[in-house]
Amino acid sequence: MTAMLEARSIALIGASARPGSLGARMVAQVAKSPSRPRTYLVNPRYAEIDGQPCLPRLADVPEPVDLVLLGVPDRALEEQLGHAASRGDRSAVIFGYALDLPPTPGLRNRLPAIAASAGMAMCGPACMGFMNVAYGLRAVGYLEPDPVPGSVALITHSGSVFFAMLRARRGFGFSVVVSSGQELVTTTAAYARYALGLAETRVLALVLEAIRDAAELRSVLALAQARDVPVVLLTAGASEAGKALVSAHSGALAAADGAWEALAGAYGIHRVGDLAELADTLELFSAGRKCHSKTGIATVHDSGLERAHVADLAAELGVPFAPISQATTDRLAAVLEPGLAPANPLDAWGTGRGAEPLFTECLSALAADPAVAAVVLAVDLVPEVDGDQSYPHAVLAAASGTTKPVAVLAGLPAAIDPVAAARLRAAGVPVLEGTRSGLLAVRHLLDHAAPGDPPPQAARPAAPPAADTDPSAARRQRWAPVLAERGVSGAVLLDLLRDYGIPAVRVRAACTRTGAVAAAAEIGYPVVVKTDEPQIAHKSDVAGVRLGLGDPEAVGAAYDDLAARLGPRVLVCQTAAPGTELALGIVRDPALGPLLVISAGGVFIEIFSERAVVLPPVSRSSALAVLARLRLAAVLAGARGQLPADLGAIAHAIVALSGLACDLGDVLDALDINPLICGPSGAVAADVLAVPRPRNPAAAAPGPA
Repeated sequence: MTAMLEARSIALIGASARPGSLGARMVAQVAKSPSRPRTYLVNPRYAEIDGQPCLPRLADVPEPVDLVLLGVPDRALEEQLGHAASRGDRSAVIFGYALDLPPTPGLRNRLPAIAASAGMAMCGPACMGFMNVAYGLRAVGYLEPDPVPGSVALITHSGSVFFAMLRARRGFGFSVVVSSGQELVTTTAAYARYALGLAETRVLALVLEAIRDAAELRSVLALAQARDVPVVLLTAGASEAGKALVSAHSGALAAADGAWEALAGAYGIHRVGDLAELADTLELFSAGRKCHSKTGIATVHDSGLERAHVADLAAELGVPFAPISQATTDRLAAVLEPGLAPANPLDAWGTGRGAEPLFTECLSALAADPAVAAVVLAVDLVPEVDGDQSYPHAVLAAASGTTKPVAVLAGLPAAIDPVAAARLRAAGVPVLEGTRSGLLAVRHLLDHAAPGDPPPQAARPAAPPAADTDPSAARRQRWAPVLAERGVSGAVLLDLLRDYGIPAVRVRAACTRTGAVAAAAEIGYPVVVKTDEPQIAHKSDVAGVRLGLGDPEAVGAAYDDLAARLGPRVLVCQTAAPGTELALGIVRDPALGPLLVISAGGVFIEIFSERAVVLPPVSRSSALAVLARLRLAAVLAGARGQLPADLGAIAHAIVALSGLACDLGDVLDALDINPLICGPSGAVAADVLAVPRPRNPAAAAPGPA
């Protein structure tokens, strides 16, 4: 990676003198590199380009080079990369798409094999290249202005985002910017690890379509978290992998972006929804001032309506306002005009007299309040016709008197005074260019004040234990062969849960009317009778469950109906005490492996879209934190007169299921506990479904076990 990103010698294959061509742009951009690498131009059509000698073949370059830029058509990629590998050249950038089309079928498999055989790093294909701003190297094939140096390391799968961010001219600059493309060899994790090794990098920005080299990515994200480097993530493209698991609710629930959600939750990543939120968040983090609490923010406004608008949006987005002290209230009241309430958020505009000292004092008073984590001047920052600079002067004065974050929140980007914004940014005051995106950025800053527990993945990988003496190893030996078989009874799967410490209802399997009645007598009335036919994934959908059966006649009649319609296999189950129904699941992600899914349960699992997806293993405190974030938390707490559920018991079940996922996740495509009935005296599993992994991983997902 260092040879690539800090190349001291570069060969430009396909260098050109034709204006506007990729080859000409490569030459121009490398020539602008402050690091001044030794540069060799290669193209048999030219003897020289702009006075620099041009060699006919890569073989004529007199030394193995650190970096080869391949500005050639797809049909020439394999040959030229092969030459570079055989010479001992250390890395390459492939700008082309490397399509598996005639005349180069199979090219996408052969290129990484060539690079791997020589130990070469490779950027691309389908990339724009990179700019190592900290080192001073431009390896791109497109004309770019000089990048602004700074603290953000950006790795993006998108070339358009690469260009847009380089040209944004916001209140942040870059240590390194990489357009990594399709990452056939070198992945985001490798670039990110390099970036974290730069003293200049204080923020890591990732714009990604897919997770590649998941283990290394998790390791790098853990490193960023340990070093307190904020990671800001924008993703695109919903995974279809989970949707294939139609027999498991957890797969469908996690399908949209569950892997990204789990990854972000495990490592304290700040996920953003669009480029506007990305830019505002990077600008706020790049300013270098941290919140030391999550208590809340304070805002100062020059409009009553816009104050209410910000308050509405903040409530919607979960951005808290800090409660201010009586001393702060008195200090504000001393400078506000009559009729203005000293409150947070604060409308400070009266007649407009003495705006600069008024807003300076209001911002300073709020910044001095111990409960306030960050201060925001929420004004539109329009160019003033009379040239008045009261707002910039006020916010600069307030910022100079505090170490807390201070920012300007503008509502309409097109109306911002660019001169005033540039002045504020030059002084380290972020100008956030949108009410919604700016408030979301502030929320990310507040969230970073309390990153939470370190990721449990760093302590215990999600993989089967190796030691035979480990209790997990013994459980794995018992259950892996069972789960590999199709047609496993629900009674056996409930035994699996009990073995992992998850309470489950008593249950007996039966395949005759007499057996069902005998099982009910053994368990004790009232009972539940449900179909146990292996091809039926969702029993309620086919009227396959009979509740509250209080005598042998009712059990017999229920059995007769189920056997006639669905088949002879049934489960006779203990009736659980009433409670709130949750669903806990395991679903296997192609990149990250097993994930846990927590959602509403029972028949409402697909109606309520809310769910949490987390990476196992999960600690008790993390489980409780996940439950607290769900809207269902109010129900679990005992809403509208219901008895509160035992949150400790629910957390115990989540932790136990995460242990099962770590031990057996490699033999499962999915597992659903639905419902987990949660009451004041505990949580009990009433039903479970398992989908084993196919013996041939390339095969389609099978039906339920």
